[in-house]
Amino acid sequence: MAKTIFITGASRGFGKLWTAAFLKRGDKVAATVRDLSSLDDLVKQYGNALLPIRLDVTDRAAVFAAVKKANDYFGSIDVVINNAGYGLFGTIEETSEKEARDQIEANVFGLLWVTQAALPILRAQGHGHIIQLSSVLGLVTLPVLGLYNASKFAVEGLSETLASEVKGFGINVTLVEPNGFATDWSGASAIHTQPLQAYDGVRAAFTAGVSGDIWGNPEATSEAILRLVDSTNPPLRVFLGKLALPWTKQVYTQRLAAWEEWNEVAEAAHGK
Repeated sequence: MAKTIFITGASRGFGKLWTAAFLKRGDKVAATVRDLSSLDDLVKQYGNALLPIRLDVTDRAAVFAAVKKANDYFGSIDVVINNAGYGLFGTIEETSEKEARDQIEANVFGLLWVTQAALPILRAQGHGHIIQLSSVLGLVTLPVLGLYNASKFAVEGLSETLASEVKGFGINVTLVEPNGFATDWSGASAIHTQPLQAYDGVRAAFTAGVSGDIWGNPEATSEAILRLVDSTNPPLRVFLGKLALPWTKQVYTQRLAAWEEWNEVAEAAHGK
C-alpha cells in the first residue's frame, strides 16, 4: 500500500536517495530542501507525486507551515523522516559559540520543530511513524566531532522519550543510527572550525582512524529504509552499516565494566 512521506534534507545524500526510492515504488513524497532546483530531476520524472518545499528547518514557523502544506496537498502524512542536519568538525576548544549554536539549532531544534508540527496530524489520524536520523555517534563518540556527537546524543534522548509518550496514539518512533557512509556529509555539507595547533595530533589521529575502506555505500541503504517504513512493528533503534554494532558493543562493554567497578561508591552515595 502506497504511503505518504514527509522528509527533510532531501537535496542530496540519504535524503535524495530515499526520496527517489519512495517515488520509484509509488509512494507520495513531500520533500524539503533549501534549493528547490535540487529536486528538478525527480519532479520531471514523478510529477505531482512529489511536493518540493523550500525550508530551513531552524525556522519553527516555516516548519509548521511546510508540514501543513504537505498534509493539505496529500490529505495525510504516514511517515515523517527527520533527515536534515550536517556535521561540524572541530575539537571542543576550537568551536565558536556561533558554530555550536548553529549545530544544535539544525540537528536538534530543527528535528524537534518538525516532530512537533507533525504530531497533531498523526494523533488525529491515529497512526504514523516518525523516523529520526541519529547516528552511531549518538551512542558512542569520536574526537573532533564533539558538538555533532552532542547533537545526536540529544536526538537519542528526545526520541526515546517521545516513543514512550506517543505509543498510545498509534505512533511509532525509530532512531536510525548509521555508521560512516560515503555521502558528502564529511565533504561539501560539513563545517570546519578554525584549528588550533595544539590539536594537530588529535586531528591527525582522527583522520588516520577514519581513512580506508570503512565507508558504507549510501545506495545500499534504500532497501533498509523501505523495509523499516513498511514494518508493522518497527524497532526503536536500528543501525545502518556493518561497523556500528560491533563498535557499540565494545564501548558499552567497557562502560558496564567501569560502572560495576564503581558500583560500591554509587550505592554508598545513595544513603539509607
